Amino acid sequence: MAQTSDNPLAIEIQKAEGVYLYANGKTYIDCISGISVSNLGHSNAAINEALKNQIDKHLHLMVYGEMIQSSQVQLAEKLATYLPSNLQSVYFVNSGSEAIEGAMKLAKRYTGRSRFVAQENAYHGSTHGALSLMSDPYFSNSFTPLLPGIDFIKQNDHSEIISLITHQTAAVFIEPIMGEKGYLPCSMAYLKAVRKRCDETGTLLVFDEIQSGYGRTGSLFAFQQLEVVPDILVLAKGFGAGMPLGAFIASNNIMQVFTENPVLGHITTFGGHPMSCAASLAALNYLHTESIMDGIAEKEHLFRRLLVHPKIKNIDGKGLMLALVFEDVEFCRKVIDACVDSGLLIDWFLYAENKIRLSPPLIISKEQIETVSGIVIENIQKQCNL
Repeated sequence: MAQTSDNPLAIEIQKAEGVYLYANGKTYIDCISGISVSNLGHSNAAINEALKNQIDKHLHLMVYGEMIQSSQVQLAEKLATYLPSNLQSVYFVNSGSEAIEGAMKLAKRYTGRSRFVAQENAYHGSTHGALSLMSDPYFSNSFTPLLPGIDFIKQNDHSEIISLITHQTAAVFIEPIMGEKGYLPCSMAYLKAVRKRCDETGTLLVFDEIQSGYGRTGSLFAFQQLEVVPDILVLAKGFGAGMPLGAFIASNNIMQVFTENPVLGHITTFGGHPMSCAASLAALNYLHTESIMDGIAEKEHLFRRLLVHPKIKNIDGKGLMLALVFEDVEFCRKVIDACVDSGLLIDWFLYAENKIRLSPPLIISKEQIETVSGIVIENIQKQCNL
């Protein structure tokens, strides 16, 4: 297999169930969830049953949009019931990067403009368009030239909103809770200012909820706890319930521009694969029938109450996307390595290597949270004593 780093974890997993991963006689508590993918844990019975039922019906039939496939239609219909009236048209793809690419094309086609604005230190994916929305040259310089016409604004900073979001801007891409910056939420005032400027200039506002969606913050989508609604919503990761699935969602009026000039303005072969849509629909139903989101705030509070140590300078984030902040990067990495050795799978962030990522499955119990917190505090203290 091609490798993306010279030092992968290389843990071979034989089985995964609930919040646990089993590897060569060792058990790990998964507090990463495949980077906010396995929101309902591993081997969820409802999701597995939906996959088994779908595989007995059919797999891939035809390129996206040409045939009626019930799992796609049912998922889109169910999603629409939980979304506002301007987010009713769902375009299914395979991944977050693809969803971002689709949203970029849609914004250009609808507005007739070509410029974009994104946040500094946001992460939207690794394909060329998505990579163009990343401000850090470390990740992009080796792949230039990328798309021109990209401007970057600082999170929660109002100073450049008016000057950079103009009548030439097709769309502004915002992570309501910035992922690889270390789970930093955008302020309400900032989001309202961006929304206002987009309205003034005819610019589309895109919310990237690839990490924050499907219940992770205590609502189905993070923006539903805010007073700002996007023009385009981008989903993936937990949306697929462990299967490859992404989507970008807009109004019928915006999305219909893909149907002409040219026809097939956006196309995908495997996007909205029936197996992936069946899994996502099962997860969506499970989130609501089991009232999973009702307990997220209490679980967040328990983590915050238990994870107290002089070395932990702050806990950023919301719901079950939390980041433990340390002053020293090297100390943080040592704690992470020690926790992994102790059977707790955690990691850091691309733009915040002094933070520990905690994004466990939403089904994690209070007792498991106590165990996780105990392992973290114990290994912090061990590093202090070395």
